[in-house]
Amino acid sequence: MHLGNETSGNAVMFGRLLRHFRERAGLSQEALGGRIGFSKSQVAMVERGNRPPRGPFVERADAALGAQGALIAAGADVTGSYLADWFEQFAKLERLAAARHEYETHVVPGLLQTEAYARTVLQGGYPPVSDDVVDGRVADRLARQSLITRKDVPALSFVLELSALARPIGGKAVHREQIAHILAVAQLRHVTLQVMPPRRETHAALSGPFVLLETKERHRLAYVEAQGHYLLTDEELTVVNLFGTYGILRAQALSPEESRAEIEKLAR
Repeated sequence: MHLGNETSGNAVMFGRLLRHFRERAGLSQEALGGRIGFSKSQVAMVERGNRPPRGPFVERADAALGAQGALIAAGADVTGSYLADWFEQFAKLERLAAARHEYETHVVPGLLQTEAYARTVLQGGYPPVSDDVVDGRVADRLARQSLITRKDVPALSFVLELSALARPIGGKAVHREQIAHILAVAQLRHVTLQVMPPRRETHAALSGPFVLLETKERHRLAYVEAQGHYLLTDEELTVVNLFGTYGILRAQALSPEESRAEIEKLAR
């Protein structure tokens, strides 16, 4: 992400303010990093103004240092993101969505991932990236999950291939935690989660995963991503067809109650 001179200057000022509150609290950079879930090097780079704070850095630092909103106010114009540039537009629309629906085939959706699961997924990509980039991407992914808990809750639904849930990403302990988290989220009144069983003899979405969004103004969009290629569109025919496909998927999938029973089997 390219930062202009004004933003860079704001980053330097924010870094100085962060250092002031950290030293006032009697914390080292390492200690602050430990409290807010970022590395010592990340704290140091933010304090020097070399890197804008990413993900939930500002909110966590403000709370940990007792800044009473001062860091949040100062960081409003400097917060950066590790999200890909092409994903930023989708993420902005997602945050404001009145409804969001997702079909996934190979992996637990980002909105449902635990930190350990997300870290395993993001570490395994190609080409390899530095630990700092992985940390930033994990933080951004977890920050997106505020959609689930925001005050004006959206309608959320997921249709997931059982094979995606059964894959033990990260090993047994990480997988166990991930399945427990999915079961907890599925109990929320505004979340509907269904499993597509592997024994299905017909399937409406063999072309792959997709996400559907609906704004508060009832404007509909579709997002499709595969192997580094992406499409975010409100083109009527594409959107109508994908909403229709999703409706059939929900009819083909197990009911939410049956799906929970299948996921509980995985947990055991």
